[in-house]
Amino acid sequence: MQQISAPQLKSWLDECAAGTRVAPHLLDIREPWEFEVCRIPDAKLMPMRSVPARFAELDRDADTVVICHHGARSYQVALFLEQQGFSNILNLYGGVAAWSQQVDTAMPTY
Repeated sequence: MQQISAPQLKSWLDECAAGTRVAPHLLDIREPWEFEVCRIPDAKLMPMRSVPARFAELDRDADTVVICHHGARSYQVALFLEQQGFSNILNLYGGVAAWSQQVDTAMPTY
């Protein structure tokens, strides 16, 4: 499974904003209360416990970055999605905690 750092994801999203790259799907698997505290713009919430019942809602061929607080839960979900036949899954290494430290220092933390 591939991992992506917060700065790498930021660069990718900047390229998308410039129209030079296709945006990844951002799948946030944290709990709703966590998502309310902070989130990466355009991330879709699908709590970890709901992924086994809802993964059919996702595009199997799209680049998908799985996001959680520190990167551990998202790593598990990314492995699960790969086992279900998803081919372009990336784990956000360090999660939103890394994003808040390395990309958006104004983001609330918890």
